Amino acid sequence: MKSSGLSRQIAFSMMKIAIGSALITIVGSFIFYYLWDKYWPNYIPSDVYITPSWPEWIWIVLTCIIVILLAASLALKLSQRILEPLSAVAEGMHRIAEGELHFRANVGDRSLGEAALLVDDFNLLAEKLQRMTEEHAFWNAAIAHELRTPVTILRGRLQGLAEGVFTPDKTQFTKLLVQIEGLSRLIEDLRVISLMNSGELRINVQKTNLSTEIKLLTDLSVNMLHESNQYVVLNLSTEPVMCDPTRIRQALLAILENASKYAHSGAIKITTKLKGDFCYLSVEDSGPGISPDLIPHIFCAFHSAKDNPKSGSGLGLAVVAAIANAHKGNVSCRISDTGGTIIEICWPA
Repeated sequence: MKSSGLSRQIAFSMMKIAIGSALITIVGSFIFYYLWDKYWPNYIPSDVYITPSWPEWIWIVLTCIIVILLAASLALKLSQRILEPLSAVAEGMHRIAEGELHFRANVGDRSLGEAALLVDDFNLLAEKLQRMTEEHAFWNAAIAHELRTPVTILRGRLQGLAEGVFTPDKTQFTKLLVQIEGLSRLIEDLRVISLMNSGELRINVQKTNLSTEIKLLTDLSVNMLHESNQYVVLNLSTEPVMCDPTRIRQALLAILENASKYAHSGAIKITTKLKGDFCYLSVEDSGPGISPDLIPHIFCAFHSAKDNPKSGSGLGLAVVAAIANAHKGNVSCRISDTGGTIIEICWPA
């Protein structure tokens, strides 16, 4: 290993310490014998000589040389152990700066705890950076995919109206409005998840009659559910709770939309209850239920889209999780005794 930089400084420092220790020992010995000879000469044995002989001088010089060489050798070994993890981290930073995000630093000697922890922290940082970069690329592709469908439909319809292929009547404008509403909901979902990830999702908590809000939303969702041959069964508590009614309606609408797309025809049971200091809002559909392998990921954005491009954007339930977290609560998913899916939001009431 080439002695340079920190290694050279450590070696020089150890050599200075060795030389200083030897000089202090030698000079201190002379000072001691001088004071002994000056103030207590009667106590000096007659066969002791203060002035070193030639063999003693040779011994002193050899001792200094041996001590210096030993100190330099130990300093080089110590500096090599210290510099190995630092060099690994420096190389890793250079490789990552060049775009090799998969690179990880490695250190064989973990006896220097702080240096090994530095390498571990660097690898953790590199892993998070790689994951964030991959997720960023996936999000860009997923968002582009989700926006492309409604925009393509809108462009085709408008082009057909402009060229006279379609008659500009109420039916055509209604279809355009449906696409625009879907696009607006997608943009709002993206905004909510983005605010959650940045910690900026704000809610307006107030005392709310949750049963009234839920009945209002279900009345507006009747047509959407009827298209899937579904209907709502309500079991609601009338006690007021603390929440943001707008966000809770948004979360419930996302759950109902998910059920209308993927659940069997039949009843969708909406239940609210107060238990202790918490409010529970649960939605149970008629099946077919969710695969146990999918349940841990069901509230991850674009997870369903990633596993199955035809399964939807995967944003709806991620929005539910974001709203639950903003209320300092949580959301869960489980299979009911009848084989349906139960999605439940819980938050401090």
